[in-house]
Amino acid sequence: MAAPAPAPKQEELQPHAVRDQLPSVSYCLTSPPPWPEAVLLGFQHYLVMLGTTVIIPTALVPQMGGGNEEKARVVQTLLFVAGINTLIQSFLGTRLPAVMGASYTFVAPTISIILAGRYSGIADPHEKFVRIMRGTQGALIVASTLQIIMGFSGLWRIVVRMLSPLSAAPLVALVGFGLYELGFPSVAKCVEIGLPQILLLVALSQYIPHLVPLLSTAFERFAVIMSIALIWLYAFFLTVGGAYKNAAPKTQFHCRTDRTGLVGGAPWISVPYPFQWGAPTFDAGEAFAMMAASFVALVESTGAFIAVSRYASATPCPPSVMSRGIGWQGVGILLSGLFGTANGTSVSVENAGLLGLTRVGSRRVVQISAGFMIFFSILGKFGAVFASIPGPIIAAIYCLLFAYVGMAGVGFLQFCNLNSFRTKFILGFSLFMGLSVPQYFNEYTSVAGFGPVHTHARWFNDMINVVFSSKAFVGGAVAYFLDNTLHRRDGTVRKDRGHHFWDRFRSFKTDPRSEEFYSLPFNLNKFFPSF
Repeated sequence: MAAPAPAPKQEELQPHAVRDQLPSVSYCLTSPPPWPEAVLLGFQHYLVMLGTTVIIPTALVPQMGGGNEEKARVVQTLLFVAGINTLIQSFLGTRLPAVMGASYTFVAPTISIILAGRYSGIADPHEKFVRIMRGTQGALIVASTLQIIMGFSGLWRIVVRMLSPLSAAPLVALVGFGLYELGFPSVAKCVEIGLPQILLLVALSQYIPHLVPLLSTAFERFAVIMSIALIWLYAFFLTVGGAYKNAAPKTQFHCRTDRTGLVGGAPWISVPYPFQWGAPTFDAGEAFAMMAASFVALVESTGAFIAVSRYASATPCPPSVMSRGIGWQGVGILLSGLFGTANGTSVSVENAGLLGLTRVGSRRVVQISAGFMIFFSILGKFGAVFASIPGPIIAAIYCLLFAYVGMAGVGFLQFCNLNSFRTKFILGFSLFMGLSVPQYFNEYTSVAGFGPVHTHARWFNDMINVVFSSKAFVGGAVAYFLDNTLHRRDGTVRKDRGHHFWDRFRSFKTDPRSEEFYSLPFNLNKFFPSF
């Protein structure tokens, strides 16, 4: 008879320790890698943010009446403004390594402007494009005031102060997982290059570092660049070899490496400037709809900032610093309106995930990536070459990066009591509603051609439909409301929701590490103190 297994030691039965800062991060917020490595990592961040920067104009510009030339100029302008906003956010905003880029949240109100009756009678496509662009500029300029006022007045600080790990978990999780529609469904549009990209990225970043320990650091940090280069080359050979010669136009568009039209449409050198499309035009209804999108982007960016602070191995972002960052994000939306990008600004979720994949949360790396954005936006042709990476390759990368952001949210459950039925209810109900409500709104829209709210006031319809189509907003709002109203005054509930773990981060001065991570440069804290 076999001897009984030895009883486990007492320390083996202990749960994993709770951590304010994420361990095993190679370079945290304030510790930059060596310059050559930092430049390569910055270029990698630039490549990752290109996906959204190209996808949104590719969808919107043809509907606005623009061709390849206009599309290339909009991509350039988006890149240029993203670079400026990223630098502003890293120096004056939250000071986190957050890339500020285009946002899908602003697409719906922009399409509503495109479909406005006053543009339908314009025969000349270019004239129509310019007029619609000026309409989006006016709406964005007005919408930016919401975030500027809520951020710089400190109103958002009051809201964030009431966040607990329990209400933050669904918000951050859905910021990542809620973008699942941009993952495999887009990979499947050209599965012969999308699927190899997923498999290669997983192999290079997760398996090979353990099989080849000498080169583990290189594979862990630069798996995205390596895999993109190899699969892009493979896609190029398929294109040149005539694999798609007789394929359907849709397949050719997604699979070929020469179908974006950006390289031909982009100028060699061009510097985007404010009002390059003319003076903005203003419409009250469209401004209200864009303001609703701005509010949704504010909530989603709050979740993304929380994820970024986690992967940068920083302490939780103090509410006053978060509010400051939202104020500067509002300035970013104002710049988007002034320059004419046809889109607003929010935290790039994919770049937040890249911090987790590379385990490098350095601020300097993201500032270098902002330099690449500005450089390649001015040198149009060179930037357009990188921007012509096929969409399924980018979507394959999203499958990993969005998952990392979602897991940053799940990670906050370490602070909560998962044996509490209150915790189970709030967590389960908010996640379910966060997925279910937007699914209904999106399905209804795809079938009927308009949202469930369909009154004669188009601006009101847009406001409601935009808000309830965001998974992170719905899930985060449900969790926030329930967590702050359900048995809140009960002493055990306070512990169950993990509120006490974040007490010392609710004010800038109660934890000494906040000074190291979040204080402004050049002694600006004297003039703009954090509370």
